[in-house]
Amino acid sequence: MEYPHAFKAKMVQRLSAPGAPSATALSEEVGVPQPTLSKWVREAGRVGGMGKSKRTKGKRPQDWTPEAKLAAVMEADTLSEEELGVFLRRRGLHRTHLRQWREQIVAGLKALRSKKASPEARRIRELERELQRKDKALAETAALLVLKKKVHAIWGDEDGDTMPRRGR
Repeated sequence: MEYPHAFKAKMVQRLSAPGAPSATALSEEVGVPQPTLSKWVREAGRVGGMGKSKRTKGKRPQDWTPEAKLAAVMEADTLSEEELGVFLRRRGLHRTHLRQWREQIVAGLKALRSKKASPEARRIRELERELQRKDKALAETAALLVLKKKVHAIWGDEDGDTMPRRGR
């Protein structure tokens, strides 16, 4: 069966959008065989007519590193609406990717801030301070014991006669 180009383009777009259904699920939904849908996606990638082959380094957006995602969000925030469209097409992204990544960045920063103020973090800091204090006290006690042994070795027994001998 021959399908109109606009229909093919719409199916390819649905399959390549964020959160897209699988080719099998879309096949059951629209009544087009799954191998046909997969073939359209491959052809769109080869022809580049639907933006699939022009992605940065050939990576899918979900395969990007966190650093690359952050850089893309920061760059996109500086662009005008027209420039943003070109940027998205060039990178093979959708606005939803940028929105999701921005939300992830904000959530990560909030989690980092809340970790600093959490009761567990405060308790850990208190325990670390107490441990340092006890380490210092232990070192001081060890030093005193060493000194006591040296004094005993030099001056002898405390119970002995402290007066000098007269036979000199």
